[in-house]
Amino acid sequence: MSILDKIVSSIFGRAKASEVAATPAKPASPAASAASAAPASASAAATATASVDVAAVLSALASQTTEKLDWRRSIVDLLKLLDLDSSLAARKELARELHYPGDPDGSAAMNVWLHKQVMQKLADNGGKVPDDLKD
Repeated sequence: MSILDKIVSSIFGRAKASEVAATPAKPASPAASAASAAPASASAAATATASVDVAAVLSALASQTTEKLDWRRSIVDLLKLLDLDSSLAARKELARELHYPGDPDGSAAMNVWLHKQVMQKLADNGGKVPDDLKD
C-alpha cells in the first residue's frame, strides 16, 4: 500500500468508524432489511466517503494527543498524527508517488509541496478540505 493510500485510508477510515459509532441502530422488519440491504449499504458507503470532513477528523484526532502537532501546515506532523512513518525516507517515497518536480532532499519546499498535494488528493478522493489547505 502506498503512503498516500495509507493517509487516505487512515483519515477516511476514522471518519467512517466515528460515523458508524454515532449512528444508532434502527430496527427494521426482516423483509425490508433483506430487500434494501445491498443498495442502502452501497449508498451509505458512497455518502460517507463523499462527506468526510478532513479538517474535523484531523482536529478531533489532534485533540486526543498530548503532543502538539501542527498538522495544518506540516507534513511531518500530519504523518505523526496519523501514526504513520514521518521519516525523510518516507517523505521521499511520498514525493516519488506524487511526482515531486524538485530535488527530494528533504527541503522545506518539498515538505510544503507534499502537504498541499496530500490535502488536494484528499479532496480529489471525496474529502471536504478547506481551501486554505489545498494547493
